[in-house]
Amino acid sequence: MIKMKFKVKKEILLESLNNTARAISTKNLIPILTGIKFELKEDGLYLYASDTDVSIRSFISKDKLTSTSELGSIVIGGKYIVEIIRKLPNTDISIEVIDGYKLIVSTDNTEFNLNGINPNEFPNLDLDETKEPIVVNNGIFKDIINQTVFATSQSETRPLLTGINFKLSGNSFEVLATDSYRLARKYVEIDKDIENEVNIVVPGKNLLELTKMLDDDTASVEMHLFSNKILFKYKNIVFLSRLLSGTYPTTSNIIPKDFNIELECKFDDLFNMIDRASLLTSDREKNTVKLTLTKDELMISSNSPEIGRVEEKMNISSDKEINISFSSKFMLDAIKSFNKEKVVLCMNNDSSPIVIKNNEDSSLVQLVLPIKTC
Repeated sequence: MIKMKFKVKKEILLESLNNTARAISTKNLIPILTGIKFELKEDGLYLYASDTDVSIRSFISKDKLTSTSELGSIVIGGKYIVEIIRKLPNTDISIEVIDGYKLIVSTDNTEFNLNGINPNEFPNLDLDETKEPIVVNNGIFKDIINQTVFATSQSETRPLLTGINFKLSGNSFEVLATDSYRLARKYVEIDKDIENEVNIVVPGKNLLELTKMLDDDTASVEMHLFSNKILFKYKNIVFLSRLLSGTYPTTSNIIPKDFNIELECKFDDLFNMIDRASLLTSDREKNTVKLTLTKDELMISSNSPEIGRVEEKMNISSDKEINISFSSKFMLDAIKSFNKEKVVLCMNNDSSPIVIKNNEDSSLVQLVLPIKTC
């Protein structure tokens, strides 16, 4: 007979449940994978969830549990248990397994009786760690992902481009993302040298889910690398993701090294100009706007025969001229990734890539391809 009984404060259990539930897919047709496995051991409570693409384990140590009476395990519907705990009052919650696979969730005035699933049916998750993980500061890791993930492809026609390319060599950590119309590259240095070079592709949506679990603190994220998977460890959370198979396209020759035009603009001014000009774009997919540089004036414009025309102008110091069109959405995403007062637009001609960078920080480079207009 399977049994389990413990008490825990609502906020402690809810935090771990919210993190673990990120591995549950609403599209999964396998009943056991729609659930969260509770396993109470001597050292505390382990929560598990998996959709075969991502697996998450969250841990609540024994000293954070109000009381433990009987050790044991059970799998319970993830969607229901998370909502139930969220809507219970802020007090101690009692969790008890009775009659095999029945779960009682109760407080002083409320009791839920839920049907559980045999925990032996839950897949055995291989969450082993390597002896020498790569350690990255939490804040830096969040920046790495947030400054690149938006450039991944949303189309499954080229699966590799839905991922983020991690390259590690020596003490350098280079991160790349591209959907073939734009590219984001971030470079950081890690604390120790890597013996063997690493070149892997991690699904972008998985990394985005991971960043949502990271707090704004000074803790570190451990990366444990394997041949077909990557395991991240952060505080009491273990996050396992599969890797995308294949060789990521070479992008080193895409970013120009020299430019005829370099325009340094205030972040807010440039962002707002493009944002307002995009309001009248007729093609919602591309959101095409035009940049026109003449002597001492930068103009961002868009024209829609059905809607009208908008022109945004800015005085700028330059003796160059160019007319170039691009996706306002892609450009706004690129500019937004810089947490700086100024950004630099680098161009050569109307058919060459536009590179966005910051003169004070060379670790981040964004690239947007121009759009040919009639």
